[in-house]
Amino acid sequence: MMRTHYCGQLNETLADQEVTLCGWVHRRRDHGGVIFLDIRDREGLAQVVFDPDREETFAAADRVRSEYVVKVRGKVRARPAGAVNPNMASGAIEVLGYDLEVLNQAETPPFPLDEYSDVGEETRLRYRFIDLRRPEMAEKLKLRSRITSSIRRYMDENGFLDVETPILTRATPEGARDYLVPSRTHPGSFFALPQSPQLFKQLLMVAGFDRYYQIAKCFRDEDLRADRQPEFTQIDIETSFLDEADIMGLTEGMIRGLFKEVLGLDLDTFPHMTFAEAMRRYGSDKPDLRNPLELVDVADQLDQVEFKVFSGPATDPKGRVAALRVPGGASMPRKQIDEYTKFVGIYGAKGLAYIKVNERAKGLEGLQSPIVKFIPEENLNVILDRVGAVDGDIVFFGADKAKIVSEALGALRIKLGHDLNLLTCEWAPLWVVDFPMFEENDDGSLSALHHPFTAPACAPEELAANPASALSRAYDMVINGTELGGGSIRIHRKDMQQTVFGILGISAEEQQEKFGFLLDALKYGAPPHGGLAFGLDRLVMLMTGAASIREVIAFPKTQSAADVMTQAPGMVDAKQLRELHIRLREQPKVEG
Repeated sequence: MMRTHYCGQLNETLADQEVTLCGWVHRRRDHGGVIFLDIRDREGLAQVVFDPDREETFAAADRVRSEYVVKVRGKVRARPAGAVNPNMASGAIEVLGYDLEVLNQAETPPFPLDEYSDVGEETRLRYRFIDLRRPEMAEKLKLRSRITSSIRRYMDENGFLDVETPILTRATPEGARDYLVPSRTHPGSFFALPQSPQLFKQLLMVAGFDRYYQIAKCFRDEDLRADRQPEFTQIDIETSFLDEADIMGLTEGMIRGLFKEVLGLDLDTFPHMTFAEAMRRYGSDKPDLRNPLELVDVADQLDQVEFKVFSGPATDPKGRVAALRVPGGASMPRKQIDEYTKFVGIYGAKGLAYIKVNERAKGLEGLQSPIVKFIPEENLNVILDRVGAVDGDIVFFGADKAKIVSEALGALRIKLGHDLNLLTCEWAPLWVVDFPMFEENDDGSLSALHHPFTAPACAPEELAANPASALSRAYDMVINGTELGGGSIRIHRKDMQQTVFGILGISAEEQQEKFGFLLDALKYGAPPHGGLAFGLDRLVMLMTGAASIREVIAFPKTQSAADVMTQAPGMVDAKQLRELHIRLREQPKVEG
């Protein structure tokens, strides 16, 4: 044993004891002939004092620099009055240094390791092994470890078995997002890395392992969008003989216990809200309920007006006209409204109509807006009453295809909530239920909203007769506007699974070729089953308050799905490609 204690574990109870610490020199200070070293390890910092009486040790302390790796033997003592540091776990004591051994020297690090240094993420990721020495980064990874421990304990206590599923598997029919792995032994054939263990966990249910879980690596060749990683971690759960209410109760218990154990927080009960209500009131299937703003439908008041911008969508079955009241927003300057108009443009909105409510008692005179002249006064009053507008408010309007209005006003609602500090509480969990089974593509074809193995809430005949309006037995857990996890009761009968594949336009031959093993499994006694998966990285991000998912992953990829530290992905030499039977169509450019 090189060390007796971690630095952060030292406290008054160890006074007058001799300890040995190992770690990195965080800071070195000279004070009136005395040298102070702050030694750092994963548990925190300890202050070590060297005085000139011990010449050799003092000389060694004089030579060390930032980030040297050292071993220190010394005696714990209380700090003198007035020198106590309340921001440090070991701040009430210091160590009087007897021996100092340098285990390794270090060059000056490429960036300082205090929380105030402003250093680009590219540099931090290139030297991630140094970045992770920063106490706030270490904290996040330690919390992540506590979270996974808590989850494993809960699953074990509830009779779940941890089963590993394959990483080398078969490409899925959608396929576009699969990472492919060439097979050397089967020339011209490819494995795919799994986007989720979905089919394997269903097969485990067919095999009789009625409670399965896994903390699983998943892979998705994502488009370069905000916080997505090409490899991410999922808390994957599947059960047999339980219905939606059971599965939601069980997993809600897990998240509740986790927040209590790791953050000391008691989450309120999780309300259940249907997908239709979430879209209607919040324009989102993952509403942030800390935010009090709501969308209100007003198409019925605007379908007769001359103004085509409103009457067009108001009379279109696929259109939507919605209003969003912002309390106290009438004082908003024009420049700010222009910025919000630009913002909703990102979501396809062609503009942002508004009414400033200065003084309702004055009728039209009391309203300031470019659109009131197009709307009859009685309709205006119904709209203002419906949204609950009072003096000093601003009301924004969206009118377009329903999808655009929901997305644009839904995003505006979130932005306004943060910009104007409107959030009413710190944590707002809920379950979103009764999702549609399918969504319509631009060409009129249907695709599965969750995945094609989700059970519909009706019989195969009803589903085939009216697929577009069928609901599924799916549920998502949402906290603070982040979808933490989602799942569903699965299809466990072959006829139903074939019906769904048929609606999705997968022919009988293709069903057999791509999913023959699943259809086989469903005819050999598949139990009713269901489950869900939580995104672990998102969960840790939410619980640590991190600004990005990259902050809670030890070695993440950048936005362009590259690893700047190991320089991956990299090129492969010709010999290796030949063995894999692969020829490149064009030579990759070497990046300088």
